[in-house]
Amino acid sequence: MENTEEILRKRIDNNNYEKLLEINNPELYSFVAKYIELCNPRSVFISNSSPEDIDYIRRKAIENHEEEHLRTPGHTIHFDAYGDQGRDKAHTKILLEKGETLDEFIVTGEREENLLEINSILKDIMNEREMFVCFFTLAPENSIFSIHCVQITDSPYVAHSENILYRQGYGEFVRLGKDARFFKFVHSQGELDERFVCKNLDKRRIYIDLKEETVYSTNTQYGGNTIGLKKLAMRLAISRCAKEGWLTEHMLIMGVHGPQGRVTYFTGAFPSLCGKTSTAMLEGESIVGDDIAYIKNKNGFAFAANVEKGMFGIIQGVNSKDDPIQWKTLHTPGEIIFSNVLVTEDGSVYWIGHDGDVPERGYNHSGEWFKGKKDSKGNEIPPSHPNARFTLPLESLDNIDPNLNNPEGVLVGGFIYGGRDSDTWVPVCESFDWEHGIIMKGASIESETTAATLGKEGVREFNPMSNLDFLSIPIAKYITINLEFGKNLAKPPKIFGVNYFLKGADGNFLNEKNDKKVWLKWMDLRVHDEVTAIKTPIGYIPHYKDLKELFEKVLYKDYSYDDYVKQFQIRVPENLSKVERIKSIYLKIKDTPVRVFEVLEEEKERLIKASQRFGDYILPEKFI
Repeated sequence: MENTEEILRKRIDNNNYEKLLEINNPELYSFVAKYIELCNPRSVFISNSSPEDIDYIRRKAIENHEEEHLRTPGHTIHFDAYGDQGRDKAHTKILLEKGETLDEFIVTGEREENLLEINSILKDIMNEREMFVCFFTLAPENSIFSIHCVQITDSPYVAHSENILYRQGYGEFVRLGKDARFFKFVHSQGELDERFVCKNLDKRRIYIDLKEETVYSTNTQYGGNTIGLKKLAMRLAISRCAKEGWLTEHMLIMGVHGPQGRVTYFTGAFPSLCGKTSTAMLEGESIVGDDIAYIKNKNGFAFAANVEKGMFGIIQGVNSKDDPIQWKTLHTPGEIIFSNVLVTEDGSVYWIGHDGDVPERGYNHSGEWFKGKKDSKGNEIPPSHPNARFTLPLESLDNIDPNLNNPEGVLVGGFIYGGRDSDTWVPVCESFDWEHGIIMKGASIESETTAATLGKEGVREFNPMSNLDFLSIPIAKYITINLEFGKNLAKPPKIFGVNYFLKGADGNFLNEKNDKKVWLKWMDLRVHDEVTAIKTPIGYIPHYKDLKELFEKVLYKDYSYDDYVKQFQIRVPENLSKVERIKSIYLKIKDTPVRVFEVLEEEKERLIKASQRFGDYILPEKFI
């Protein structure tokens, strides 16, 4: 067999070979050579992160028909194959050695067996194609948060997306040389049909090898399966941080602007469709990140950094009234990739929830589209896919925080956990302490499904820290790491639970969409001990007078005491039911920390005592 140097010299032209050689890292050479030989591309392009190389990838995405120009300068459209427009959970596996196990919630596969399979799929898969080798840094470069990555792909769309979403890393690889420790990603879209989308979806595989910190992805173009540095890298990072004592969280990072120009930074975890992006994008506040945070202990305080520099966002429902910042950016010239939306005859785009009337016709992921078009099963095809996306640089948003690329990260004042909950949690509640917050707010997240998008309505899905889909370690270990992280801080961030979806007896929401602005301002005041709070069995809730003042100041509206009582009464039966549900789940999870059950039991006892004294539905004033 040829050695690494011979393979690289033979298969890479001089210009690209010299760019690779600038990085003095034998492990990198071996990795690139291995997959050149296995995937057998026609040519190899090494990106050195220069504007010229980034532009080359952008142009190749057009030339290869993975993207097309739209009417607005800088905007392009990408389509995925019908049936390849979401994460493939069944074929996304954590690879484990024989004898290793994870919780039943986590899809796993036997490492040796699945590596043999993925290598057989990768054999000659890039024949007659160009291989792109790109370098990135997760989190700000040259910081305590930095993780370096190398991406191999035959899709310029994937490379283009990652150039928007992640910080360039070639210079860091050159600087570090042999000391570079990096995640590895191998992707091929496989054989394409006449629409230049994946043909062999039956061979779609997404495998995460924790041992070699490598992700494999084949026969798919959808970003969630192919943009390896996103949720796939998140599994690798969770595994790494579990060994090193820091946190990788499915969290937004935002700055809440308080009195006298103060900015307090919060992280926040919300399951899908629970208000995460709308919270991160609130007018008047500033966004550091909308999706993934690395959180580390620095001199006894929690600091967080955004893993990304861009946004891969769900576009359904984005409109000018509710999402003015996103709306403005999506209609301004600049680099944006739209995926699986409708393209109209004049080259503009439309998606479900867009302002204005639905166009009569256009083309989308199903091909030529018209109102009433149905698929092979007789189901009507909407103008855009429910999981249609946009990819854009965060710096194109008006509310971007100046600390986006700060290598020091931002000091975290509070953690926020939220879910879709119609009958139990109050709109905002502060935990008693770190331990209570991690267990009762974070590890107890449930989110109700909605009939409109997820099938049967009202089913409560357990999702600790909103991170269940991305765990690569046992749930019990994950919770333990979160508990221990706070114990090692001189001043842990305050922890809050929020609920934007509480309903009244008539079935209508008790909150309005913009009320979250007030809850955030109250949390900011609590972080700085500038308002007192009412101690209840479930944590600290706001005084009416403080919320009334904030509603007038922030939203210019009167907040009635009747609304306050409906929103902040303690619903004892519902809270007790939740405690029992969560307890029953953790009883089935191996090695759950004993402290989880103790904190659940303590909450139960407080609720029962309060009920015995005040009844099942308790007004806030009873606890004053």
